[in-house]
Amino acid sequence: MQMKMHMKIYRNIITAVTAALACHAACAQTTQRLTATKANDYALVYTLPRTALEITLEGEITLKEPGEFYKYAKKYLNADSPVTAESRTATLKSAAITPAGVPDPEQRYAVQFKGGTAPFIYLTPEGLPLAFNTDRIPAADAPQLPVARAAAPTPLETPAARQVISEEMLQSQSAAKRAELAARAIFDIRATRSDLISGQADNMPPDGKSLQLMLDNLQAQEEALEAMFMGTTKTWTVVTTVTVTPDDDIDHEVIARLSALDGFVGTDNLSGAPVYLDLTVTERGELPVNDKGEPLPFPKNGFPYCIPGSTAVKVSFDGRAITSSEQPMAQFGMVYGLAANSLTDKKAPRFVIFDPATGAFLESGPVVEE
Repeated sequence: MQMKMHMKIYRNIITAVTAALACHAACAQTTQRLTATKANDYALVYTLPRTALEITLEGEITLKEPGEFYKYAKKYLNADSPVTAESRTATLKSAAITPAGVPDPEQRYAVQFKGGTAPFIYLTPEGLPLAFNTDRIPAADAPQLPVARAAAPTPLETPAARQVISEEMLQSQSAAKRAELAARAIFDIRATRSDLISGQADNMPPDGKSLQLMLDNLQAQEEALEAMFMGTTKTWTVVTTVTVTPDDDIDHEVIARLSALDGFVGTDNLSGAPVYLDLTVTERGELPVNDKGEPLPFPKNGFPYCIPGSTAVKVSFDGRAITSSEQPMAQFGMVYGLAANSLTDKKAPRFVIFDPATGAFLESGPVVEE
C-alpha cells in the first residue's frame, strides 16, 4: 500500500540527457540496500525527490597596476598604451548547472509486496530510489566543474625582476634617470639575445640546453624591465555554488553578486554586479493515456515514480547569457506507478533503474540470473 499519494503536476521527459545525468551525485556516495522481508511487513520505503539545481559560478578577476616608469613608456619604448592607474574588473567566466535530487517529504511511500518474493531496492543516503531488483546502479561521469585558480606571478614578481635592478638604478634618486637606465638595459638584453641566436656572442654556451636556459632568462629579464614601463596584469578565478529549488517560473532573479574586490558576495551586497537566473517551465507532466486518450488510473498497489517536467534555464551576467540548458525537474511533473505485482512475478521478475535527481525510471527489463 502507498503511505501517501500526492498527484502533483510533473513533466514527462525521459531522455538521453536524463540518462546521462542519472546518479551523478548519488553513485559517488554510499548507497543503502533494503529488502522486503517479514521483519518490515514486506514493504519497501523510499522518498521521491524534488529537483534542485546546483549552479556553479566561475568568476574571473583582473587587476591592472601601473609600472614605475609608465610616464616614460612613450619616450623610451615608443609605447602608446601603458597602464597608468590601478584598476580591477570582474566578469562571470562560466556557469555549470547540475541537477540534484532532494527528498520531498510529501512524496514518501511504502510499497508492500507479497511474501516469498524478496524484492530489494537501492537508495541514496537521503532515501531516494536508485535501482529496484538489480545491483546495476548506473554510473555517470562526474560533471566537470570549474576550480578556483590563483593568479600567476607577474614579470615583476619573478626572480628575474631582482636581477635587472642594477646598483646604479638603486642609487639614483631621479625617476627619469632610473627609467633611462631600465630602457638601456632592455636594448642591451635584446642585443645580447641577437648575438646568442646568431652565434656571434663572445662567450657562447657549451650546448643547446644551456643556450635555451640563457635565452629564457634573458626573456624573463626583458619582460620584467618592460613591465616597469607598461605595467602588469594579474588574473585569477573564484568559484561558488548556489543551490536553487524552484516551485515556479523564475524571472531574472539575482542568485549571486560578483565583486572585483571581494569575489562572490551575497545577493544583498551591492558592491557586486548581479548574476541572474531565469527559469521557464516549458512542459508540465501528464499522466499516461489509454487508446481513447483518457488518463490511466494509478495502478493498484503501484510502485510510484515520477514523470518529470521540463524547464529552460539560463544564467546571465552583464547583459549576456553565460549558459542555458533544458533541465528535467520532478516538481513540474506527475507521479505515476508501476504495477508492483508485475515487477515481482516469480516467472518473469523485472528490474527498474531510476534517476535520483528526478525520480524518473530510466530503464526497466527482465531480471537475468547470473
